[in-house]
Amino acid sequence: MNAIFSEGRWSSVDRVADVLNPYTGETVGHMARAGAGQAVTAARAAGRFRCEAPAHERGAVLLRTADEIQNSAEVFVRSIVEETGNTHKDAVSEVRRAVAQLRFGGEEAKRLTGESIATDVTDYTARRLAVTLPEPLGLICAITPFNRPLNQVVTKVVPAVAAGNSVIVKPSEKAPLTAGLFVRALLDSGLPPGMIALVTGDPLEVGEALVSCEYVDMVTFTGSAAVGQRIARRIGMIRSAFELGDSGALIVADDADLSAAVSAAAAGAYATAGQSCRGVKRILVQEQVADEFADMLVEATERLVVGDPRDPGTDIGTLIDEPAAIRVERRVAEAVDGGARVLAGGRRRGAQFWPTVLDHVDRGAPLVCEETFGPCAPLVRVKDLADAVDYLNAGRVGLQAGVFTQRIDDAMRAARELQVGAVIVNGGPQFESPNIPFGGVKDSGHGREGVRYAMREMTRLKTLVL
Repeated sequence: MNAIFSEGRWSSVDRVADVLNPYTGETVGHMARAGAGQAVTAARAAGRFRCEAPAHERGAVLLRTADEIQNSAEVFVRSIVEETGNTHKDAVSEVRRAVAQLRFGGEEAKRLTGESIATDVTDYTARRLAVTLPEPLGLICAITPFNRPLNQVVTKVVPAVAAGNSVIVKPSEKAPLTAGLFVRALLDSGLPPGMIALVTGDPLEVGEALVSCEYVDMVTFTGSAAVGQRIARRIGMIRSAFELGDSGALIVADDADLSAAVSAAAAGAYATAGQSCRGVKRILVQEQVADEFADMLVEATERLVVGDPRDPGTDIGTLIDEPAAIRVERRVAEAVDGGARVLAGGRRRGAQFWPTVLDHVDRGAPLVCEETFGPCAPLVRVKDLADAVDYLNAGRVGLQAGVFTQRIDDAMRAARELQVGAVIVNGGPQFESPNIPFGGVKDSGHGREGVRYAMREMTRLKTLVL
């Protein structure tokens, strides 16, 4: 993909970069390296576009795009696997979720409404009727990460289009190819060409140019807290939504269904090789059941197949590149130096890191205090639920948390007290659905994704008084 989509057409650029398969090291495509000026030009053109299509037409475009991707699923699966090293299984799941979001967004486009308000509520207010009208903000700048190169783009583009906005997409420079396939699917499905732009390139050049240019009306960003904070300082008074990651926790109480908790822990810790913002990054297990839980988790972990991501039988592929795997390796070594014990895994080959279970991890270890993007399941032993809640709330992140307990009072206490965006009872923090809000508190960001809720973020209310 040595072109960007700007001003309603595909345009070649002079500079390109190779996109590498993290498993084989082979070049699987090329990324156009746009300059800052090209990014601003694309934003200016998209910002001037005004969507005249009614809601049902915008919804129909999204529904047709869902069908297009469903019919070309293997093309998208192959692209995801080749540019990220995610397994075939994970890519199939990602495509399925993207199709579901598109279909849900196609329906939600027709449900964006305001309300009527009678004004005779005081003794000095005339009896009038006020009507609120949701209007699109204008140009949405969507900056997305590498870990789910289709679904992360879909998550931002669908509500933007459903609400009538134009959108400019800046995908990760590490995995830009699938985003190009998605934009082509939108255009083939009838999206007005002026309504979308796709600009690829270096984040410090293209990303900075987009978030600081005058044509952008909202920035929606998924990535690290450090980058999110830098963007926040640059964008000033415009609307924003930041999903900045987490050290996602799974609490396992002494009365938990351990088999179900182990399944949730393994799925949450190892999906996409642990490169998920809402995945399981630490397991707070009550001391009374910690030994049994650890044994069961090791058994589940050792059943997983590590290998070629292209093989449908592989469970764990690679991280996005070798430096990412080295960072995980160092985090594990630091935890071991602090007293943790590796019960399974703990080895690396190139960009591949074996699924790893650690026990007796110190609460202050960077492995569990900071977001670790790798297939690690670190166990932190806690005395009781109160101990677990206090520990989590003392940190600076709060996206989602899972709690396994059979005691309804404890479940409700966790729901009330945990400082996170969502609490999943008897499930892992990786739970998601396109019709519920998703987002965090504290350094995990602000604003909400989920089609209906993101559409609210991407509109403003105008009041008409009759």
